[in-house]
Amino acid sequence: MSGARVVSVAPGSVAESSGLVVGDVVLRLNGQVPRDVIEWRMLVDEPDLEIEVRRGGLDLQVEVSKRAGEPLGAEVESALFDQVRTCDNHCEFCFIYQLPPGLRRSLYLKDDDYRLSFLYGNFTTLTRFTEADLERVVTERLSPLNVSIHATNPAVRSQMLRNRRGATSLRWLRALLDHGIVVRGQVVVCPGVNDGHVLADTLAGVLDEFPELESLAVVPLGVSRFNPEPTMRPHTTEEAGAVVDLVHDWQETFLQVLGRRVVFAADEYYLLANRAFPAAAAYEAGSMYEDGIGMARTFEEEFFGRTETVTTPQSGFFAWVDGAPAEGYRAPRNPAGDTGLRTPTSNHAAPVRVSARRNAPVGILTAPYGARVIRPLIATLDRHDVRVVEVENEFFGGNTAVTGLMVGADLARVLAAEPEGHRYLLPDVCLSEGRFLDGMTVDDLPRAVEVIATDGTALRRALTPSGGVR
Repeated sequence: MSGARVVSVAPGSVAESSGLVVGDVVLRLNGQVPRDVIEWRMLVDEPDLEIEVRRGGLDLQVEVSKRAGEPLGAEVESALFDQVRTCDNHCEFCFIYQLPPGLRRSLYLKDDDYRLSFLYGNFTTLTRFTEADLERVVTERLSPLNVSIHATNPAVRSQMLRNRRGATSLRWLRALLDHGIVVRGQVVVCPGVNDGHVLADTLAGVLDEFPELESLAVVPLGVSRFNPEPTMRPHTTEEAGAVVDLVHDWQETFLQVLGRRVVFAADEYYLLANRAFPAAAAYEAGSMYEDGIGMARTFEEEFFGRTETVTTPQSGFFAWVDGAPAEGYRAPRNPAGDTGLRTPTSNHAAPVRVSARRNAPVGILTAPYGARVIRPLIATLDRHDVRVVEVENEFFGGNTAVTGLMVGADLARVLAAEPEGHRYLLPDVCLSEGRFLDGMTVDDLPRAVEVIATDGTALRRALTPSGGVR
C-alpha cells in the first residue's frame, strides 16, 4: 500500500493533539497525495491540514490547525512513498552487482531516482529522466543534483551504461544547467574503457558542453571479489598516476578558462599512485568531500585543529534503502555512486560499548586507506600507547579498502587477535542504524569498542585524556 506511514509522534506536538498515531498511513494532505518526503515537508508547512489516514483498515479524517511553518511533530517511515525509480542500466562497474549473496534484500535494489539524488546525494544517470521530472526539479528548485557522466562521447557512455539511452540522456544535464540547477558530476574511471584519451575527451566535453557544472569527481573503479565482469579490474600504480597527471593538467585549463578547477581526482588515486595529496586550498569549496575528494586533507586539518568546521560523512551509500527519511528538507550530503568506494551511511547515535580505562592503550580501527592517512598523524603525537589497527576487507575482497565498507565479520576477526582491556575506537561511518553491512552490530564484536564520529576533531578528542567519551 502506498502512502506515508507514521513511525513516531512527538509528545505534546500538534500531531498528537490532532489524533495522529504511530502506524497511521497518510493517504492525502489537503487532497494531495504526497509522493515523497519532499512534498510531505512542503504540505505539512501549511497552517490548516486535512489529513486522510488509513488506520486498521479504516479511512479516517484528521483535522489539524496550526501556525504556518509550525512543525507537525510526526515522522514518516521512508523518503519515498511511491515506487522507487529503479535503474535500468546494466553497467559493468556497478557495485550492486558485486555484492555477496545473503545480505538484506534492500541492499540489492538499484535506483536511478533524481529525488534520492536530491535527498541523499545518490547519483543519477538521467536515463529515466522525463519532461515532467525536469518541470518538478525546476519548479521546486531541487538543487543540487548529482549526475553520473562517465563519458561525454555518446557511444562510450551508451556502452558503459549498457543502455542506448545513455547516448542521449546528457541532454537533460544541459537542460538542468540551463535552468540554474546546481549539478555535481562524476566519472567512474574503468581501466581500458574510459581512461586515457577517452577521459581527456570527457574533460574537454565538460568544458565545451557543460561549463556550468559545479564540480566533477574522477573516482577509480571499485572491484570486489564477487565481480562478475572479467574485463573490470583495478588500476595499476602507473594508470593511477596517469589519471592524477591528466586531472592536474585539466585543472590548469579550467582555471584559465573558467577561473576554477572544476575537476578533481579522488583521494584514492593519490594513494594508488603513491602521490602526496594536494594542499587543502586546492580543493576550493570542497563540495565533493563525500565523493572521497579532499577527505584526507580535511581530516588532517580537523585533527590538528586548523579548522573550526567539522565535515563528517553522514547519510549516503545504502542510506535510503533501510527506510530512513532524509533529515529535514534535505539530508546532509554523502553521494552514493556506482563504484561502492564511497562511504556508507553513518549513524551518530550508534551504540557505544566502553569497558576499558580512559588511559588504557588505544587501537584505532580503520581500513587500509584510512590507515595510510591516520598513521602519519598519530606519529606526530609521539604517543607509544596509540596504534592503528588495520582491518583488511576480506568480506568484499578485491580492492575494497575504505573504512566505510568495513563489516562486522572482518572487525571481529581482527579484534579477536587484539589484547583485551585496550580502548578500540570505531568510526561511525561503517554503521547504518547500528548495523554493519553484513548485519552484525557492535555487540557482536569480541572486544568492546567506542564509536566515534568519522572526523579528525572527534579522533583527536578521543585521544585526549580529558576529552570525554562520545
